[in-house]
Amino acid sequence: MTRFIHDKFAKDYLEELLKDYGEVKASEKVAGEIKEIDVFFTPAKQQNSNLQILGLLGRFAEHPAIIEPFRNPASTDEICDCILKLLEVKAFLRRESKANKTKLQDSDIPKLWVLTPTISETRLSSFGTMQKDGWLSGVHFLPDALRTAIVAIHQLPQTSETLWLRLLGRGRVQSQAIIELQALPLDHPYQKATLELVYNLRENLRVNQQLEADDRELIMRLEPLYQRNREQAKEEGRQEGRQEGRQEGEKDLILRLLNRRIGEIDALLIEQITGLSIEQLENLGEALLDFSRIADLEAWLNQHSI
Repeated sequence: MTRFIHDKFAKDYLEELLKDYGEVKASEKVAGEIKEIDVFFTPAKQQNSNLQILGLLGRFAEHPAIIEPFRNPASTDEICDCILKLLEVKAFLRRESKANKTKLQDSDIPKLWVLTPTISETRLSSFGTMQKDGWLSGVHFLPDALRTAIVAIHQLPQTSETLWLRLLGRGRVQSQAIIELQALPLDHPYQKATLELVYNLRENLRVNQQLEADDRELIMRLEPLYQRNREQAKEEGRQEGRQEGRQEGEKDLILRLLNRRIGEIDALLIEQITGLSIEQLENLGEALLDFSRIADLEAWLNQHSI
């Protein structure tokens, strides 16, 4: 049961990270017997320079990609099934190209990335994997014709470049990645959305009575982070409420002073005043002491409104 919870988390998570850079299809069906690709990614024609923020995952997304994440160590049969999906996709693209009388470009054929939390050297050797220059340790390539790499998440170096993949690991690897995720700047484009997905994973796991040791550890690791995040959200809400209350009070005071000084103000001018920031309202409060007619207010708003 928990495997399906983690599967859904992995698909939602990868879709969230990659959706800005191209088309993401989760649970994409392929020909032959009913099989599903976990994540099928097609990059946008115009490459987004922000893709590098995803580090190693971003490198995978520079080209069409099939991404198959596993919660448990991928078995030999499971890796073979992934390769079969890739070959079926390639065969479909060849048939489509032939029907359209176009040449299938090598760059249009996806590459397969099998993400496994751990894997033995014996299993890697059985697939004839190799390391390639320019790639991090933990990324094991099969012979070029197979367009496949096995990513051993537990072997990836603990750097910011691998963070987004290590979040799909297990045990200490995943726990450490969550700590690093929490430490990212609050304005990081993927921190908030990813934390929400991780917290949803926590909630889904909590309702399950039969948890593995890794999942119990994950829940315990997330509990203080979850509580801290909720307290922070509440405090931000309170501050925002105070800010809005202060701004509303300042606006009402300004309107009363203006009505006394230059007469009744029409709805259009009230709307302009309502759109002012706290600082602008305070500046208007000082400036209105010199107003003697509506035209003075209109001139000030034209000069200071954004």
